[in-house]
Amino acid sequence: MARTKKKFSELPPFARTAVVVAGTIEIALFAAAQIDIYRRSPEQIRGRKGLWVGLCFVNTLGPLSYFSFGRKKLQD
Repeated sequence: MARTKKKFSELPPFARTAVVVAGTIEIALFAAAQIDIYRRSPEQIRGRKGLWVGLCFVNTLGPLSYFSFGRKKLQD
């Protein structure tokens, strides 16, 4: 039994909404990570900045990894 791909317009309304929301979250996380990498000094980031910039292109996992592991804790 062959499965055919559905077009976006053929998806049920709930599925279309979920795709748009997930895409918006992914873009927002990516943008936030890129801005944070750009604004932080290299001493405040674990590893090289260029590495984290590249890793952020890995869907949602990249930005979440950066926010979880890539930033050093700021000292008060």
